Amino acid sequence: MTSKDFIQSGQRTIELELDAVNNLLQHLDERFTRACELMLNCQGRVIVTGMGKSGHIGNKIAATLASTGTPAFFVHPGEASHGDLGMFTGNDVVLALSNSGETAELVTILPLIKRMKAPLISITAKPESTLSQSADVSLHIPVDREACPLGLAPTSSTTAQLVMGDALAIALLEARGFSAEDFAFSHPGGALGRRLLLLVDDIMHTGDEIPMVSRGTSIRDALLEVTQKRLGMTAVVDEGGHLSGIFTDGDLRRTLDQEVDLKTTGIEEVMTANCTTIRSGILAAEALEVMQSRKINALLITDAQNRPIGALNMHDLLKAGVI
Repeated sequence: MTSKDFIQSGQRTIELELDAVNNLLQHLDERFTRACELMLNCQGRVIVTGMGKSGHIGNKIAATLASTGTPAFFVHPGEASHGDLGMFTGNDVVLALSNSGETAELVTILPLIKRMKAPLISITAKPESTLSQSADVSLHIPVDREACPLGLAPTSSTTAQLVMGDALAIALLEARGFSAEDFAFSHPGGALGRRLLLLVDDIMHTGDEIPMVSRGTSIRDALLEVTQKRLGMTAVVDEGGHLSGIFTDGDLRRTLDQEVDLKTTGIEEVMTANCTTIRSGILAAEALEVMQSRKINALLITDAQNRPIGALNMHDLLKAGVI
């Protein structure tokens, strides 16, 4: 095959799978609504099952449902016949995938699903099939032709199954009012979870780690504090420990341009007064927004009496995965 042949083959595959997806639009009717209602009102779990390639798609659908507010898990139909059927209860809803609707491993467990009175939703390309006829709700995926030129490898049909599963999951997400915060709670290890759950309290430097000097401290001694604490700045406080200002790397560059005496000049003469601060309890992502909007690289966290109780910089946010 030439380069052109490969591209044409890829384009043909995409076109056929697009046709399969577009055909779904005409087959979302009251049965889709009923399927959503069954899953939304489910008192147990949505159990997704399927064999072969349909099983792989079913596994993904179960994961998408679970991460978007619909408790779900996948059960292999072959294993269900050998003990895993014990995972099913009458409070569950079963979502079964099979292009032909005649998959032996699925057909075998249909009577048992019926006996426990668990509602059954099927996704098949054959509305007259055993699976479709046995289901309480049968969702039809009208696939006229697989992208595979042999008509054997599941391609267009599995794409349509996946899209139908996503349509169910998102419809349920919207029905539940599932929010970004809800999503973050099921993805605490992901970037979104960190952005929506991590507080400045979780990453800020506290106690002796806060760079801090008193008014009257020489610039030289203040620089030693900046160097030792490695946050690129130091807080400047009065006798009562209240924040007077901040001295940063940027302030140092401006100070050097003025050619002041670093040994005798007090830090309060070159610090930035009325500096930007934040309170504890806010999201780390909000702290990042403050730093980006003010074009600063470090922040002090103060209490209600304007006393420094924490400090952080861009490196802390980067290390925490907020950036």
